Amino acid sequence: MNKIISIANQKGGVGKTTTTLNLGAAIAELGNKVLLVDCDPQASLTISCGIDMSKLERSLYDAIAKESGEEQGIEIDKIIQKTKIKNLDLLPSNIDLSKAEIELMNMMDRERVLKSILDPLKDKYHYILIDCPPSLGILTINALTASDEIVIPMETDYLALRGASILINTTVKKVKAKLNPNLKIAGILPTMHNTRTLHAREVLEKLREHFKDQVFNTVIKEAVLFKESSVDGSSILEYASSSESAKAYRNLAKEVINNG
Repeated sequence: MNKIISIANQKGGVGKTTTTLNLGAAIAELGNKVLLVDCDPQASLTISCGIDMSKLERSLYDAIAKESGEEQGIEIDKIIQKTKIKNLDLLPSNIDLSKAEIELMNMMDRERVLKSILDPLKDKYHYILIDCPPSLGILTINALTASDEIVIPMETDYLALRGASILINTTVKKVKAKLNPNLKIAGILPTMHNTRTLHAREVLEKLREHFKDQVFNTVIKEAVLFKESSVDGSSILEYASSSESAKAYRNLAKEVINNG
């Protein structure tokens, strides 16, 4: 079954964009057609995919504007871009998306606008991965409403643990109750894990104790390679294919696919 998966956490700097890009690349490497959706006005995913922002004429904002009736005739196929990776496409973002946060508030059925954009694409892609902004605003709610599942990247830090609890116990529950009863938690992904510190090891242990089988077996360790690959406009699978980091995302891809 084709799936839409949000990569979400209201806390910034936990590896959402890194996970969206590299999980998408790993799933595509296995022969699946994948669409990445940059739902963050900061456009970090778009930049990380190597897109020249100065030449980007259309973005997710234009698709939202079309749904609102503000613009006519902009087909989604003209907004989606190919990436350097086989089977991996991108629905890009730019700063214009920040206007959508205001405009969506005045729209009918505003929480389901992204769903209406992405649902028709499920026949074309095996997996659609949404990189959510670091907030619980209308764009993130739209992403969760459109999604079948949510992956929650979480830095192995005590404050991040509290943030994940709020996301799961408050936001996800509200979205399930009011907007998307079929939304499932695919898993919590420990990221930026520093095996050298006792604190990080203790938080990972508490995470597994508290959330049990909701935590992925894969742990993404802290590595400078991720920053280097972002500067290069490449996934970690392209930049350092044989690295431990690339292997971790390949393992995560198998976990996500085998989730059913």
